[in-house]
Amino acid sequence: MLLRSMRDFSEFAKFFGLAFSALLPVVNPLGSALVFLGLVGAAPDEIYRKLARQVAIRTVLFFLVVELVGTALLTFFGISLPVVQVAGGLVLASMGWSLLNQQAARPNPNAAAVSAAGYGSLEEKVFYPLTFPVTVDPGCIVVMLTLSAHASVKNLNDNITSHIAILAAVVVLSLIVFVSYAYAPKITERISPQTAHGILRIIAFVLLCIGVQISWNGVQALIRIAMNMKP
Repeated sequence: MLLRSMRDFSEFAKFFGLAFSALLPVVNPLGSALVFLGLVGAAPDEIYRKLARQVAIRTVLFFLVVELVGTALLTFFGISLPVVQVAGGLVLASMGWSLLNQQAARPNPNAAAVSAAGYGSLEEKVFYPLTFPVTVDPGCIVVMLTLSAHASVKNLNDNITSHIAILAAVVVLSLIVFVSYAYAPKITERISPQTAHGILRIIAFVLLCIGVQISWNGVQALIRIAMNMKP
């Protein structure tokens, strides 16, 4: 019983660290906070906290839907999990490589289009554009699909533990989003662009390594499938 509990904890810690490390650079709470600050503009602190709380909740729900429905969608389209691991890992590695070689911090590419949209009240902007695509962009969906596929290749008990760990990482990440957004005016005053860019480079290298590892796991699974196929 104790050995099983230790194994479950090890599995939980493994996927929690994997999910958090993979999602952190693509969500990029500090970078997104700059966009959030530009969209909200001059507003009382209470408004920032209220919007930040709503965005954080919707971020958890958004990722949860992708995690739960993602594997079913892959099955519907006949896409195997090892293929998703290979393709998704390559996408992660590509994202990490791009961030690693990025010369200067750049604003979110959706910011200009979002700013020009001219929506009414701030409450109407909570899901679009503040949650999607400012906080959770299409790249985040690809990462979550890859993580979900990577967590669904073992027995039922391990799969449940892995998916709970991914959800826990999403919750912690959403808390970071809440803090970054709620205190965006104060945070942006204290952190220089050079410091933020240096931190991003370290995270980008970790993301690159995670992408390569996930792709390699998928390649190994495909090789085993090919070797077991009868001529």
